[in-house]
Amino acid sequence: MARCRAGIGCAWVSGRGPTRGRRDHDKSWQADRGGLGTDFLATDRFAVAYPDHVWQIKVATLNSEEESDPPTYKDAFPPLPEKAACLDSAQEPAGAWSTKIRPIKASVITQVFHVPLEERKYKDMNQFGEGEQAKICLEIMQRTGAHLELSLAKDQGLSIMVSGKLDAVMKARKDIVARLQTQASATVAIPKEHHRFVIGKNGEKLQDLELKTATKIQIPRPDDPSNQIKITGTKEGIEKARHEVLLISAEQDKRAVERLEVEKAFHPFIAGPYNRLVGEIMQETGTRINIPPPSVSRTEIVFTGEKEQLAQAVARIKKIYEEKKKKTTTIAVEVKKSQHKYVIGPKGNSLQEILERTGVSVEIPPSDSASETVILRGEPEKLGQALTEVYAKANSFTVSSVSAPSWLHRFIIGKKGQNLAKITQQMPKVHIEFTEGEDRITLEGPTEDVSVAQEQIESMVKDLVNRMDYVEISIDHRFHRHLIGKSGANINRIKDQYKVSVRIPPDSEKSNLIRIEGDPQGVQQAKRELLELASRMENERTKDLIIEQRFHRTIIGQKGERIREIRDKFPEVIINFPDPAQKSDIVQLRGPKNEVEKCTKYMQKMVADLVENSYSISVPIFKQFHKNIIGKGGANIKKIREESNTKIDLPAENSNSETIIITGKRANCEAARSRILSIQKDLANIAEVEVSIPAKLHNSLIGTKGRLIRAIMEECGGVHIHFPVEGSGSDTVVIRGPSSDVEKARKQLLHLAEEKQTKSFTVDIRAKPEYHKFLIGKGGGKIRKVRDSTGARIIFPAAEDKDQDLITIIGKEDAVREAQRELEALIQNLDNVVEDSMLVDPKHHRHFVIRRGQVLREIAEEYGGVMVSFPRSGTQSDKVTLKGAKDCVEAAKKRIQEIIEDLEAQVTVECAIPQRFHRSVMGPKGSRIQQITRDYNVQIKFPDREENPVPSTEPAVQENGEEAGEGREAEPGSPRRCDIIVISGRKERCEAAKEALEALVPVTIEVEVPFDLHRYIIGQKGSGIRKMMDEFEVNIHVPAPERQSDVIAITGLAANLDRAKAGLLERVKELQAEQEDRALRSFKLSVTVDPKYHPKIIGRKGAVITQIRLEHDVNIQFPDKDDGSQPQDQITITGYEKNTEAARNAILKIVGELEQMVSEDVPLDHRVHARIIGARGKAIRKIMDEFKVDIRFPQTGAPDPNCVTVTGLPENVEEAIDHILNLEEEYLADVVDSEALQGYLKPPVHEESKAPSKGFVVRDAPWTAGSSEKAPDMSSSEEFPSFGAQVAPKTLPWGPKR
Repeated sequence: MARCRAGIGCAWVSGRGPTRGRRDHDKSWQADRGGLGTDFLATDRFAVAYPDHVWQIKVATLNSEEESDPPTYKDAFPPLPEKAACLDSAQEPAGAWSTKIRPIKASVITQVFHVPLEERKYKDMNQFGEGEQAKICLEIMQRTGAHLELSLAKDQGLSIMVSGKLDAVMKARKDIVARLQTQASATVAIPKEHHRFVIGKNGEKLQDLELKTATKIQIPRPDDPSNQIKITGTKEGIEKARHEVLLISAEQDKRAVERLEVEKAFHPFIAGPYNRLVGEIMQETGTRINIPPPSVSRTEIVFTGEKEQLAQAVARIKKIYEEKKKKTTTIAVEVKKSQHKYVIGPKGNSLQEILERTGVSVEIPPSDSASETVILRGEPEKLGQALTEVYAKANSFTVSSVSAPSWLHRFIIGKKGQNLAKITQQMPKVHIEFTEGEDRITLEGPTEDVSVAQEQIESMVKDLVNRMDYVEISIDHRFHRHLIGKSGANINRIKDQYKVSVRIPPDSEKSNLIRIEGDPQGVQQAKRELLELASRMENERTKDLIIEQRFHRTIIGQKGERIREIRDKFPEVIINFPDPAQKSDIVQLRGPKNEVEKCTKYMQKMVADLVENSYSISVPIFKQFHKNIIGKGGANIKKIREESNTKIDLPAENSNSETIIITGKRANCEAARSRILSIQKDLANIAEVEVSIPAKLHNSLIGTKGRLIRAIMEECGGVHIHFPVEGSGSDTVVIRGPSSDVEKARKQLLHLAEEKQTKSFTVDIRAKPEYHKFLIGKGGGKIRKVRDSTGARIIFPAAEDKDQDLITIIGKEDAVREAQRELEALIQNLDNVVEDSMLVDPKHHRHFVIRRGQVLREIAEEYGGVMVSFPRSGTQSDKVTLKGAKDCVEAAKKRIQEIIEDLEAQVTVECAIPQRFHRSVMGPKGSRIQQITRDYNVQIKFPDREENPVPSTEPAVQENGEEAGEGREAEPGSPRRCDIIVISGRKERCEAAKEALEALVPVTIEVEVPFDLHRYIIGQKGSGIRKMMDEFEVNIHVPAPERQSDVIAITGLAANLDRAKAGLLERVKELQAEQEDRALRSFKLSVTVDPKYHPKIIGRKGAVITQIRLEHDVNIQFPDKDDGSQPQDQITITGYEKNTEAARNAILKIVGELEQMVSEDVPLDHRVHARIIGARGKAIRKIMDEFKVDIRFPQTGAPDPNCVTVTGLPENVEEAIDHILNLEEEYLADVVDSEALQGYLKPPVHEESKAPSKGFVVRDAPWTAGSSEKAPDMSSSEEFPSFGAQVAPKTLPWGPKR
């Protein structure tokens, strides 16, 4: 017998090639799992077949993790050993996990049925286990969840074994018969009125019949006159179905319906008191009897039931009817219309009561009739008693009224009905009714109670009329809201002060009438005050102040604090802000003229300050660094806000925005921006590149509303691209972000600019927004394929764009045209709307429709807006309708099928984690749990918190699951209910999620660190320890100094502890190395040097000694001249021993050179000193550098002004002296000539007093006081230019001088 397991997949049995071979290898492994999802199999085959590849990926990931700080390795790539362990446990059904939880047992049944050779659809023996037959079997298994096994008998008949839950087996069997067995059809005729019994309620009976017989039964529509029912299926199934249909019809043939005409007046006698008589007949005969209610004017009574019992029931009813018709008589009496309801009683109980006691029926005319005649029908001797009861009922209640002015009604009722409650509590059966606008009160109830209540209300009215008064005054309705005041403050004060009630009409009525009610004296006083307020308002001024609406909320302040301050400052001014919905900038001020003016100036100044402080800039910062900018407990951001005096708004944690908005004064905003950018730069490998692109191309590169540049930024990992301000003329575009992404963005930007410069072509096409996700594809796969094949750039609209239908294609013309054709073909397919259906077990419907249909919304969003309609709750239909584009419908069907497979394979796993760790496991706002549910596609439910948990004495930071505190937990085999976390989903995913949860449990390890290093690890103000905790995401607990303990505790996730420990030990090594280094650096060496050489060793401005210090990395200390206790010839060198010796040698070398030097005095005419020194000593420095000597000129007032000292090596000194003397000779000749010339120009002494000098002399004042010429401006570079300098032009760039 040839045999094939459909659970494995028939196509794999005789497969060829490496792929099929691998599937054969995994065949038995899959069979043990009962047909798990293909995704799971593919993943695990990859892990088994290519272990080396998996290991390489793991190593690469670890290396990248050391460089930067991405998510932990376990989150990104689960390591292979754990995966293998998971596989091993999965291969053993009785593994460790099965001992921890009790699996849900399914009720599985197995059915076997045979398809003869002549009825088989697919008879090709060469393709058994392959081809169409195998595909059909796999589809049926996927759709129904049942397991199929097919085998061939010797007679070539097909035996099919179906295993699974009962409903899955029935559905699979029906599908197999319909798709693997040839179909026949037959018709059966039954009466048209029996068809509804075959269908059953909501079609349930028909569905059960089709499942039971594995046939398709078609019943003609109600408007079709045909009585033929068509049955399609196998011969055996048709026979079964035909038999069942005829059986239903035969049952209905036994039932009958009969209608009996009975006068309406006798229906109460047939029904009996409280319908007891007709109920007894129905129970005894098993017949259904329908008597029309009194409100319906029909007279026929309908009987339904078996023919024999029905005849008995009809006979009994007829007998009662005939008897009552003979024996009864009627009397008519007049009863007031208002008393009819008392005769009827609540829900007609009084009529039923009279019928029960006397056997007399009382007929009341309908409520819409004006008749007051009541008819009593019954046996003559009992009519008297019934009449008495009717009058007793009618007179048991009475209606009365009390005259009371309508304005007093509120006072009679009292506050919250207190006054009325006193009366109704004493007489609960009395109903008191107040009608608005009428001057009377209506009382209804038992006669005695009504009279008592009437007396009480009359006395109350009399008392109120004597001591109450009212008055109506007319005040323009425009002033009403000002009379009321904010939150009713004014009017409430008047009410409380004068003990009155003031009724002001609503604004909608536009009425001027105000009514005051209360004590006469209080009414007059309130009237006087209201009229005074109104007259004052008429003399007030109203002013409209234009304030931009964006400042309104700021002026009002949080909970109205700021506006309250303004109102307190100007109590007589009423300030009205417009409704935010009106988008109006007009703020209205009303009050005394002077006060309004003062308030206006105050508010205008406030607005001016707000405008100055409302400068705003946006700073794009990568999302992962926002937490660092905020800092622990908001410390960083708070510090930046305080120091820069700005408002800094960060986007919400769940928002996709990366932009931080800074608001305040411009200079402050710029400072805050610089600080935030520096934090980002310090934290990450953020590169910044400048690209030169002609300014004329900037607008076209940015695109409409930034669409084009936004597309590039998103494609390149979210880099930030900053264009210069329009009109600045700058070509520089700045790209900021991770190095690799920046380079990618730079290339794309330059390529796009090149295209724009050559021949860029743009085309716009339109597609419904719901198609966009489908066109883009999962992870952008589809649209990337189009881009790669055509080379064109395709831009979809952003969420904020107004035109959501517009898709833009940019590139070279041929590439754009090709991309346009491909996209339009895809859109045309999507526009081809089709309607399809699929079967989904009703038990899964709730999963799709809960949470307001969230799953269906996600499917619609992902698959082009396809509409998925599930049957209404309560119906047992399994038909689900899908409507939309053909490709989208198919993809949605496939997705729904995947979800169903996940639900079918769902198990529940318990994970025991002590309750005290639950909050840590959840993470901030449940973020860790949300991540696990997304990563593993499971549901996680935490238990309720224990009301009285066992008090814990251990500190929070020492929680590591290994302390003595565990002794207080329950036995290991039976964890507390409050510790058990329930995970639901596929088995393998639940196990993986469980491991992920357990990995989140914080544990504590201890690290030995010498006590003397603790303060260095903590750092200045805790900065060191805080940095380590942030870097490794752990809590590090350093013991208190008084404990002198070497043990540091690290608490956190197991995945982070090893890194944290390694980081801490690495820091310890660094500190120990620093200690050793400090010891080595503290070596001291003294060198004896004559103090006269110290200035030379120090050098000009410390240049020489600084060079020695830097070159040898030492500290050199010279003796203090003022400290006589120190030896003045000792220079101390501190540093590494080797370096100090090298520095000493360098100093001694300088001393040696100095000792070889000689000093010679040279007589040099003082008149040439300035020329030799040069401007700012340039000339003399050049000489000293050239000859390597030191030249000292005499100071002012020296005994010998001509003596110049030259110091250096003998040969250098001689050469320098020769050079100086030559210069002296040259300069001296110039000096002599100049003096001779001055002698001739100098006027005689006696002429100086007669006439002023025409020119100016260098030695004296350049001009005389009496000169008519303007003195030259010595500071002007135009009039006294420097040698070799260009004269600046007189015309300035800002225009002529004024």
